[in-house]
Amino acid sequence: MIDVLAIVGPTASGKTALSLELAKYFDGEIINGDSMQVYRGLSIGTAKIKPEEMKGVPHHLLDIKDPDESFSVAEYQSLVREKIEEINARGKLPIIVGGTGLYVQAVLFDYRFAEQQVDEKLRSALYEELKLHGPQHMHGKLLQLDPEADIHPNNTRRVIRAIEIAMSGQQKTERNRALEPLYNEVIVGLDIPRKLLYERINQRVDLMMEEGLLEEVKTLRNQGIHSAQSMQAIGYRELQAYLEGSISLETAVAQLKQNSRKYAKRQFTYFKNKLPIFWIDVTQEMEKNIQEIADFMQENNRTRRIELLMEQKKEREREGGR
Repeated sequence: MIDVLAIVGPTASGKTALSLELAKYFDGEIINGDSMQVYRGLSIGTAKIKPEEMKGVPHHLLDIKDPDESFSVAEYQSLVREKIEEINARGKLPIIVGGTGLYVQAVLFDYRFAEQQVDEKLRSALYEELKLHGPQHMHGKLLQLDPEADIHPNNTRRVIRAIEIAMSGQQKTERNRALEPLYNEVIVGLDIPRKLLYERINQRVDLMMEEGLLEEVKTLRNQGIHSAQSMQAIGYRELQAYLEGSISLETAVAQLKQNSRKYAKRQFTYFKNKLPIFWIDVTQEMEKNIQEIADFMQENNRTRRIELLMEQKKEREREGGR
């Protein structure tokens, strides 16, 4: 008996459409797995599902935070585990849907959080490196350590802190723990040809602009929301730069598309390196994918999931030896 199903994939890969069909097929309820869809007022830029698109399927953890509030993976972990218990108790299947890989991993595996001690020597060295090489260099260093990190290069304080955490011994310990599953879970990943994905991303950005993304960003700024965590999301930071007069609207939209494509690439890297995933081909018919997932869930067991983890570990070791 599967406790929880997770649907992951890069932005614009079709997670929402698939999740609705799976929810109807398995009598499930959907839990948001996107770090930015928790915020009220951030709807167009996060591609948040509209109420009329939900088809009667219950959705959880959307619009639970004001845009000026902070939100952490530890808080998400706690909230989602409570939701999993509630949904299971109703005899329904919890379905986590989103592209924030760390959030999904933190919920489904024994991912523990501990107080991070500041290493003043490391911090001093990192700030010295920042002075010598600049923000873009430090942002690149962060992405090498944590490919899914979604922090603007100019937010140097957060970039430095994220590097500190990624380089700490404690972080390595937590990652080892994070390989131990807590549920009888299945994680489905949406595989899509890169060229098709990038076309979808570009089309989605154009649609967002038509639907009023710029007005959404203006509304948030008029509420005094400028430098909050939520406004670092892709789409919001680029259009803020336009509204501040530092770039043209054409450049802002081009950067939005480019940053979305780069983020999708980092998402793929995280999913393939960190999670035991059953991949499906999104270019197939929906009915075929539903049946493949149902068959896999029927025969799935913990031994197979551990085998997937070991296969992925060996593949990473082979790639590292090249």
